[in-house]
Amino acid sequence: MPPELPSFDLVVATVGRVEELDRLLASLESQSHRHLRVILVDQNTDDRLERVLAKTPLDILRMRSELGLSRARNAGLEHVAADVVAFPDDDCVYPEDLLQRVAVRLAGEPEMDGLTGRAASKTGRSSTSWKSDRATLTDANLWNRAISFTIFLRRDVVDRVGAFDERLGLGSPERWSSGEEIDYLIRAVRAGAQIEYDPSLIVEHEVGRDDTRVGRRDGASIGYMLRKHAYPARTVARMLVRPTGGAIASLVRRDPARARFHMATLRGRLDGYRKAPHA
Repeated sequence: MPPELPSFDLVVATVGRVEELDRLLASLESQSHRHLRVILVDQNTDDRLERVLAKTPLDILRMRSELGLSRARNAGLEHVAADVVAFPDDDCVYPEDLLQRVAVRLAGEPEMDGLTGRAASKTGRSSTSWKSDRATLTDANLWNRAISFTIFLRRDVVDRVGAFDERLGLGSPERWSSGEEIDYLIRAVRAGAQIEYDPSLIVEHEVGRDDTRVGRRDGASIGYMLRKHAYPARTVARMLVRPTGGAIASLVRRDPARARFHMATLRGRLDGYRKAPHA
């Protein structure tokens, strides 16, 4: 007799988006695995979501929270009860077989504590930074093998790791206002969680542009995490060399915009590392 497939709680933080959220919910309605609940953390100050929520047949637990992505997720985590917890963005789309595939993997491999997948656009394009090989996550290799909306963790992992760091994540007043999910995974794997990256598990999300402001912000978040988690000097050096090499390669290719992005990332990493609190 095949093992029973796990249930899912999907913690969705949302603010300012209506049509995007409608599209996400439609993709969840189409899932071949139906044992799911949406924990919707609404950070809007009005009732703009009423029309969307009124028409969906999904099981939705709706709540409010103060602004901030990590704050919203922490509010949602207080209510998780399913076997597996995930964190879809309000503007992503789940392929219809995604939860089924994750459920089958986790049911068949009870020693596995979670899975991460890859982001791709509607046309199938992914950022070149994504790794193409399967791997068990470690605190050294997870940087290019996860993003929040491709993470699936057993609830006992979430119970052990606890809350998201509210100094990270969009809406944080800090300069390192991203990367909260990477911080979460670092804490999980250091606590002994076995999490596998499977690049064939794809969530649809538009690929970001090389915006220097985003590069500076994301770089600062990485610097913050390197200091917070006391990464060794060789890892810090490697994380500084990468954007430096990227800037040089971009200049060789006569791509000054890409070179500026890499340099903004480097400055952010240095800034975040210098100014983050010590471990």
